[in-house]
Amino acid sequence: MLRVIDFFAVLVGLLLLWPVLLVITLVGYFDTGKPIFIQQRIGKSSQPFYLIKFRTMHPRTASVGTHLVDVGAVTPLGSFLRKTKLDELPQLINVLLGQMSLVGAGPCLPNQQVLIKERAKRGVYNYRPGITGLAQVNNIDMPTPKKLAKVDALMLKQLNFCLYFGLIVKTVSGSGQGDKLKS
Repeated sequence: MLRVIDFFAVLVGLLLLWPVLLVITLVGYFDTGKPIFIQQRIGKSSQPFYLIKFRTMHPRTASVGTHLVDVGAVTPLGSFLRKTKLDELPQLINVLLGQMSLVGAGPCLPNQQVLIKERAKRGVYNYRPGITGLAQVNNIDMPTPKKLAKVDALMLKQLNFCLYFGLIVKTVSGSGQGDKLKS
């Protein structure tokens, strides 16, 4: 049932937000020359998929967890996009394609082996990853893989319509700061 809600919510979202997506893409060309960022992540059933986001870092930045990237790698536009969470908007396409849900565990990189093992032990990969989730709104991110996997598993076990919509509302209203950068 959540997949149906995801699909129609994203369809409406893309129809309403396409002008915003277009403006960010155009401004992104002036910021980095490559406004769209595509990166392999781990999805449902531990299968890799390609996550789509707006680029917030310089194109030559290493493909590692955000917590391992220096603050200086973030572009001026990227800083704004990260603060407002607008960098996540292209992930609506991943949701539309069935690779993600609006709510779920944030998808990790294939090289984040500790987190992958912890999530696998807890059954997190039985579900689609999400744009937002309990860990994201509570600022629990990749540097604490065991805690992150526990929170992800707890959320997925308790996920219902109320929690689903509550997490979306918290995200849109500004809860959570996203993954911290290396200082």
